[in-house]
Amino acid sequence: TMKNPVPQAASLLLEKLLLLVHVRPLSAGSGGEPPPPAPSYYDTSCFKRGDLLEVPRTLFIHFGIYLGENRVAHLMPDILPALTGDRRQIQQVVTNKRLILGVITKMASIRVDTVEDFAYGGSILVNHMDRLFEDQVLGSEEAARRAEKLVGATAYSLLWNNCEHFVTYCRYGAPVSFQTDKFCETVKMIIRDQRSVLASVLVGLASIVCLGLAPSTTLPTIFIPFFLWMAG
Repeated sequence: TMKNPVPQAASLLLEKLLLLVHVRPLSAGSGGEPPPPAPSYYDTSCFKRGDLLEVPRTLFIHFGIYLGENRVAHLMPDILPALTGDRRQIQQVVTNKRLILGVITKMASIRVDTVEDFAYGGSILVNHMDRLFEDQVLGSEEAARRAEKLVGATAYSLLWNNCEHFVTYCRYGAPVSFQTDKFCETVKMIIRDQRSVLASVLVGLASIVCLGLAPSTTLPTIFIPFFLWMAG
């Protein structure tokens, strides 16, 4: 049997939490700005309008709806749409600070980016979720139009309104998130454990080791699991 499962689960929770909200640990002195996407080329001729695009990462998958002409609609946590109506500012690459504040304030933006900016150098799967929904797949044009209608500021919730909820609503008519369900099971396992206090301390210490002492990154990492527990 596995010994002392809580520290391992807490470490997994921290890493998965960061990735689910698209936060990447940054080195000291980076100023909170994400590194530029690695140079890459995507053959968009194989994509059709209304396709559901998936970009697998280490512990999460990012989702978007292809709109044609090298454009992808996708949902990201972002505080900026709540602060300004300047589309040029909003359309700039979302920094970690903007993203984390979006998570905390439950604000997001459904934005349109190029395939390169959306995929960030990762591999792309096309309509990989269709097999899970069988006869529920909507027409490609209907999926694209749904995505286009939703572009703009929106509420954000890791549990109820993330990038996976957005694309499944557009393509299948039902907002669901399989990866969030798995994540929540991990959170509940830790919180329900009689050693949850120890787990919380480990999450905090791990966040400090990974991200440094900056409260803008450490505090949200510690508190978000408890917000999830309260929401569930």
